[in-house]
Amino acid sequence: MKLYVGNLSFDTIENDLQDLFEQFGQVTDVGLITDRATGRSRGFAFVTMGSAEEGQAAIDALEGKEFQGRK
Repeated sequence: MKLYVGNLSFDTIENDLQDLFEQFGQVTDVGLITDRATGRSRGFAFVTMGSAEEGQAAIDALEGKEFQGRK
């Protein structure tokens, strides 16, 4: 299940997201979207979980929660 993760801190790196989402199951891919010109994070990412159940568990637990100073 591929999840859109928005409103991220510009300091967030892929490993931060990997560690956060692994609490809920297998993470098969993390794609942090960056600006082509500057290389800085654009504040959102896509995280692919191993199954729909794991993805839903992550959504239920993390939706609206604060991570690195942002909800």
